[in-house]
Amino acid sequence: MILFQNSQYIVFSLDLYHNKLYPTLIMKGNYQEEKTQRNHRRSFLVNGLTYLAGTLFGLNFFSIAEANERRIWPMPKPRGQGMSFSAPASRIALIIDDIGHSVSRVRAFLSLKIPMTFSILPQLRHSKDLAEEITGKGLEVMLHQPMEPYSNEIHPGPGAVYISYGNRKIEETIAENLSQIPQATGVNNHMGSKFTSCSTKVVQALKIIKKKDLFFVDSLTSSHSQAYKMARRLNMRTAPRNVFLDTSPDIRAVRRQLKHLKQYALKHGAAIGIGHPHLSTLTALYDFKQELNEKGPFFDLVSVSDLLSARQHTHL
Repeated sequence: MILFQNSQYIVFSLDLYHNKLYPTLIMKGNYQEEKTQRNHRRSFLVNGLTYLAGTLFGLNFFSIAEANERRIWPMPKPRGQGMSFSAPASRIALIIDDIGHSVSRVRAFLSLKIPMTFSILPQLRHSKDLAEEITGKGLEVMLHQPMEPYSNEIHPGPGAVYISYGNRKIEETIAENLSQIPQATGVNNHMGSKFTSCSTKVVQALKIIKKKDLFFVDSLTSSHSQAYKMARRLNMRTAPRNVFLDTSPDIRAVRRQLKHLKQYALKHGAAIGIGHPHLSTLTALYDFKQELNEKGPFFDLVSVSDLLSARQHTHL
């Protein structure tokens, strides 16, 4: 037997032998609300798997998942208990790299309905169409510029720049990539451990990015990267990546990295996290969204350009 009162419920045990009722448990919260939330979470995960199944098997399940999109919970709002409104919330910008291979994966991440910046690889089958679709949803896109890695066995993909390129070839390559994604508000490097470690070459790449009035995020694929330092010298809007979310695709590792991202943002006022379109990242971000502002401290999820506009002269 359950009695409801003021969003609480009490469970009673009925002793048939003595014909008495005994209160056995008092539970706070709304049972129906908790049940609904569990159903929403299951629905979201099913939708995410449906999107990704389309990638694996070549099936178009997007219309099914789109029909259920209304069931995704909105971004939780800060509850405000004990919150000082004079203190701004720490800001977090999420970047999802390696966009362009799969439409269904992007749509799965779009269904999260949280501010994110999608970094699109150039010259791929879906690069142009996804740039249009993402910006049509009101979200930000960047160019994910391929750059030369240290290993000769790893190919960074079409549209890459190499340290063997002359200055004109670097400029023409990046300009061509940007012309394919005119919606891009900024650029970050794909791979590039070797290229970004060469200050003279990375400056040539940054000059064309600055000429287009775009920001630059150093993905920091190498501890020897000179890209962020050179971008600052060029007085560009720039920042380094602070946390890689899914170097290990294990969902527990992704959750730990998201926790680290929050801690970094809390300490420094802002943080940039880079992830990839993996199912584990999708699931962890869904949970992250639900739990982000359940209690203080509070955080704002923003685009990279909004974060840089607020902190243009501050080291992240």
